[in-house]
Amino acid sequence: MSADDRFRDLKRGEEGPPRGIRNEVIEGPVADWATDFSHLEPAWAADPYAVQDELRRSCPIARTERFGGGWLPTRYEDVAAIAYDTERFSSRSIIVSNFRPPRELAPVGTVPPISSDPPFHQGARRLLLPAFTRSAVSRYEPSTRAFCHSLIDALEGRDVVDAARDYAQHIPVRVIADMLGFPPEDGPRFREFVESALEGANLPPDERGARMGKLFDYLREQIHDHVARPRDDLTSYLIDAELDGRKLDPSHVVGTMGLLLIAGIDTTWSAIGASLWHLAQAPADRERLVAEPALLPTALEEFLRAYAPVTMARLVKEDMHWNGVDMRADDWVLLSFPAANRDPEQFDRAGEVVIDREPNRHAAFGLGIHRCAGSHLARMELRVALEVWLERLPAFSLADPSAVAWSVGQVRGPRALPLRIG
Repeated sequence: MSADDRFRDLKRGEEGPPRGIRNEVIEGPVADWATDFSHLEPAWAADPYAVQDELRRSCPIARTERFGGGWLPTRYEDVAAIAYDTERFSSRSIIVSNFRPPRELAPVGTVPPISSDPPFHQGARRLLLPAFTRSAVSRYEPSTRAFCHSLIDALEGRDVVDAARDYAQHIPVRVIADMLGFPPEDGPRFREFVESALEGANLPPDERGARMGKLFDYLREQIHDHVARPRDDLTSYLIDAELDGRKLDPSHVVGTMGLLLIAGIDTTWSAIGASLWHLAQAPADRERLVAEPALLPTALEEFLRAYAPVTMARLVKEDMHWNGVDMRADDWVLLSFPAANRDPEQFDRAGEVVIDREPNRHAAFGLGIHRCAGSHLARMELRVALEVWLERLPAFSLADPSAVAWSVGQVRGPRALPLRIG
């Protein structure tokens, strides 16, 4: 079957999630973080570390009835145990919301391979690895560096700039667009897709589904364009790829493209912004990196540890008693890699940023079978973004600390970051 035939009937899907478990939306401020946590609260976005530290001391596995019920482990050992346990925890949905996709979607899930369980996961992940090796990623470094310089050029003459909106967000948008072969001018649409996927988690299921439908409609358009005009990019690669001797199902192609677009943008955008936020208020670290640029690869690992942007989710497969709590089938579990990275049982001076910390076995890229396949790409983008910024704008500080705004949801990073230059 030709690619044209295989994707001929790939049309607009139904609005909203068709099946699965839907839950009533619970809103309002958190009453008690141990029994009513919500990662969508402004207080969590502003400073989750204080909450996580207190929970780790008093209630290491918190509970909530929001989103239909879920758990939040805060110790490294608990987060790691769940991440590695594919027998009792499913990855078929990795974003907590008021809708759980049906169990029949396992082991593939909606956005493979990150939503896939064994045994399907291994083959689906293996398909992507060649595109994200260190050598494959290196081909994008010159264009990424040139693009970062162009962004700095556009800031010339301004005393105050928004490093999140004017710099950090644009870098992964351009890189992912290049990799997937999408028009770079569609960047504003990508940011809308990111916000719908990650910050709209508490919307009613039908409304959330309709918003996500816009993303998948866009991806279908790109697939049809690539079927008509194949080229050397990741989208054409997925269209032609085979798994177990068969071409990928169209839904697999769409889901993986959606994963790469969303995960590839927001995580790196957040990591770049958080690193600049730290340096803006830590002049000794900033001055040291300007004077010792060779230290930057070590420092960025510490930024990733201390400000890990990503929290993943799992679903409990069956009722069970686990580490002192009674988990129910289809309960959510939030795997807070940021909390794991600040566990004093795992890291010395866990609450401090030590830019020459070595060794640094952080969990910013996840643990277990779903450890981020794009870690080399993310590191390259973060390194180049910081190298160019520190080279061109070595002196900067927070212009207005109260104006800094952080995203809510499972990827945390600055969304407004006004910096004073000079």
